[in-house]
Amino acid sequence: MAKIAMIGAGSLVFCKTLMSDFLSTPALAGSEYRLMALTHTRLDKMKGFVERMIKDNGIDATVTATTDRREALAGADYVVVMLQVGGVEEFRQDYEIPLKYGVDQCIADTLGPGGVFRALRHIPALLEIARDMQELCPNAILFNYANPMAMCCSALGRVPGLQFVGLCHGVQTTMDLIASYVGVPKEEIDFTAAGINHMGWFLRLEHKGRDLYPILKENFERPGFYVNEKVRGEVMRHFGYFMTESTGHLSEYLPYFRKNKKALDLYCDEPSFGGETGAYYKYCAMLAEKFATTDPLSIESTKLGPRSAEYCSHIIEARETGNIFRLNGNVRNDSYITNLPNGCCVEVPIYVDRLGLHPTAVGNLPPQCAALNMTNVLVQTLTVDASFAGDPELVMQAVAMDPLTSAVLTLAEIRDMVSEMLEAERKYLPQFAGRTLRKVPAIQVPADVVRQEVPLDPALAIANRFGKLATA
Repeated sequence: MAKIAMIGAGSLVFCKTLMSDFLSTPALAGSEYRLMALTHTRLDKMKGFVERMIKDNGIDATVTATTDRREALAGADYVVVMLQVGGVEEFRQDYEIPLKYGVDQCIADTLGPGGVFRALRHIPALLEIARDMQELCPNAILFNYANPMAMCCSALGRVPGLQFVGLCHGVQTTMDLIASYVGVPKEEIDFTAAGINHMGWFLRLEHKGRDLYPILKENFERPGFYVNEKVRGEVMRHFGYFMTESTGHLSEYLPYFRKNKKALDLYCDEPSFGGETGAYYKYCAMLAEKFATTDPLSIESTKLGPRSAEYCSHIIEARETGNIFRLNGNVRNDSYITNLPNGCCVEVPIYVDRLGLHPTAVGNLPPQCAALNMTNVLVQTLTVDASFAGDPELVMQAVAMDPLTSAVLTLAEIRDMVSEMLEAERKYLPQFAGRTLRKVPAIQVPADVVRQEVPLDPALAIANRFGKLATA
């Protein structure tokens, strides 16, 4: 039977969701679950709750708990990773330091300064897990749930021979919305979605051979639809395709929606729809404060219900039984999307059977879609390069390429912000030990400075010549 290692099992809410899914899957009867976390504080609570679920529902399964990652990985068939290095305190710095400089983030875990620094904290931990897997369970599949998904999976894609897939619920939850927007049952819609994580494009939407995009686009011209998803609606209206992420997420990945008060007031003024400043950090901080005094598992029902929207249990079921399952997952781009760089992380349709994961070739994205994806891919690639090289300069350059940050700050301001974040989070950035971001002092230009004589730029010479002719 399957041996499943759960790395980061102190994630009470998410680990509980996945464990409920696993135990609700008859094909996984008899499986062994190895819960692993750094401390026993939450780990023991999770183990106790899983034991109650097993007993109360008469499930054939065993569960163990350990703080030794290697013990959890030894001989595992599947490795589920859901870590958050530095916890809520480092997340606070990802959000608050950039905000001090004027970079207004809503989620701060995928791109922007927050996403870059979360990646820099997570990549060393993920590489340690991958190296242990190469030794202890070389045939296992790693399921990554750690954000920023694309940067983390880009790093994992550089590990030779590692089988992995990054899992997100953006596609399936967006399909719920699309079904309601076009008035067609979700299970009757045929679709193709591809791009990058949190920035995937619904390239086809059909119902019994009929294109659903005209209905979707027509409805988004109506205020009652548009107000639900102003940012996603605007992107579709101007670029032609609907995307996988909400206003709160998508507003951070592009330069149009959060760069000043006018943009924020216009597109992110509906708190109930998730575009507000610091929404995700504030939610996580609230949960952390609540969980400090209350054990949420003590009031959770052990009754097993329908499986959640998460893909993980379905993938393992397909591999164990041979029954084919289709998902959208994050993998290394090995020519699956031909107008995005090979080696970056892409989110594409994947089929799973007993032989494993089979990503499908999508070909070219529409050029405008690939162009928007590339603005994020460049940041992702530079961030991974920075972590592998331990080079603070590359960190600064990655943040400088971020669409939102570059729309708000000067290069000097970006350097100051990145320097402050590197120092504030140094405890969790071992790859930069002993290295700091170099100082680039401002150059003061006196009013009476004498210009250095240099040859005139040809373009300026031509403009100057025609200017004289125009005034002659």
